[in-house]
Amino acid sequence: MTRAALAALWLPLLASTTCGKDKSESTPPAQNAPKRAVLFIAADLRGYVAPCGCSENMRGGIARAAEQIARSRKSGAPTFFVEGGDSLFGPGPLKEEQLPQEERKARAIAQAFQQMGLATRARGELDDARGEAFRTSLQLPELAPGQAKILDSGAGAAKLGVAAGGTDAELLQAAKKARDSGATFVLGLYHRPLADAQRLAADPSLQADLLVATHSDGVDAADNGKLLQNAGVPVVQLQDKGQVLLRVDLALEGGAARFEPIRSSQEVEKEAASLQERIALLNAQVNEPGIDPALHAMKQQKIGELVVRRAVLLSAPPPTMEGKNAFSARFVPLDAALPMDPAVKATVDAYDRDVSKLNLEWARAHGKDCPAPTAGAPGFAGTARCAECHDESMPVYRNSKHSRAYATLVEAGKQYHLNCIGCHVTGAYQPGGVCRVDKIEGRENVGCESCHGPGSVHSEDPSVKNIVRKPEKQACEGCHNHENSPNFDFARYLPQILGPGHGQPLAKKKK
Repeated sequence: MTRAALAALWLPLLASTTCGKDKSESTPPAQNAPKRAVLFIAADLRGYVAPCGCSENMRGGIARAAEQIARSRKSGAPTFFVEGGDSLFGPGPLKEEQLPQEERKARAIAQAFQQMGLATRARGELDDARGEAFRTSLQLPELAPGQAKILDSGAGAAKLGVAAGGTDAELLQAAKKARDSGATFVLGLYHRPLADAQRLAADPSLQADLLVATHSDGVDAADNGKLLQNAGVPVVQLQDKGQVLLRVDLALEGGAARFEPIRSSQEVEKEAASLQERIALLNAQVNEPGIDPALHAMKQQKIGELVVRRAVLLSAPPPTMEGKNAFSARFVPLDAALPMDPAVKATVDAYDRDVSKLNLEWARAHGKDCPAPTAGAPGFAGTARCAECHDESMPVYRNSKHSRAYATLVEAGKQYHLNCIGCHVTGAYQPGGVCRVDKIEGRENVGCESCHGPGSVHSEDPSVKNIVRKPEKQACEGCHNHENSPNFDFARYLPQILGPGHGQPLAKKKK
């Protein structure tokens, strides 16, 4: 779907709006209109600025998140962006060769946060992967554990507070500080897993209205996160590598009264769930191997229409509360059909350009070759060496996407990205393989040895005993995992790389 078509579908949401001068504050609504405010919360980005692009319609991207926030500001409602931490870096420890890329990425994320009008953020241990001095040099507005910040909603007595903590005591202290400072709504950013947040939410002394668990426990949240309506304070899990935003709509109609949680109408929730099911089904279909191009284009257009319909649905404010302060929380999936904020996209594009140059320069100056295989162990011979004896397999291989894997990186300008080449070259980071981005020649693409294992011993002494004849499913899922290839199905994809001479018998020649 074109940008113009997407914009047309968004028009009902943007009608009669103005844009504030400062991204962290917006033009207040008209005096006679219901008083509203919107909070957007992100957390656990883990260094992801955008999806890798290995599959179609991959969800996520900081530029898409920025556009959602910008559109809310244009609607006239005071809109605030809050971030929960563990976002500047992924899990460590970082290797020496990763430092140029990871530091540049952290700076790009910080710049994007500033462009998005970040009001405040908590911090997690992943944010300090390069030390406290590096983190503070990014000059982001941060909340120390146990501290709170008041955000001016522009709605009279209604004040919004953000509290941060990594322990029960810190979060309880911070929430109390926010309440003592006059906050009528308090958002708690709790740097603990979901189970701990649920336990704390039941504590009657917790003076928060909504608690967000911002710390990963080693298991990714579902695509849309988790929202639990407890007997006490509602709890949200937001651990998603930037695939969704949490949107909190606030009705500021009750002066200094405490906020009441409300659910979206059952009709809205049902329709949103139905749209999500249809989008997921179509996403699987457009990623089906060998899909007809015309059918692919038709389904892609339909995905775009459904994504925008759902986004408009999830952006609608909750009903008027007749003199009460109330809030609703929803997840906004950042699907590929949604538009991107141009300024933040430019920041991400600049990172992509810079990091390739930085990695190449570092490899030339400091790079080290992979260690040699141990005595008697096979090394990588290269696809050309395989073709010397298995010429009958080459036509099938050359017609597969595996044979063009490295070219896709070149086209995207990511052939020197360390988190990409591992699945687009043969023998990455293995003994006798590729450990330097400046020494990839001869190992480009997903070659024979990516599936069948190092072949140097086999090439000298051909035998079914010294080569992997039929790779198992696990060999594929190292790269075709849920993150990079969410619609991968071994049984459906395998036939795409099989054919006469490669997993199937050759056709008999006519006499």
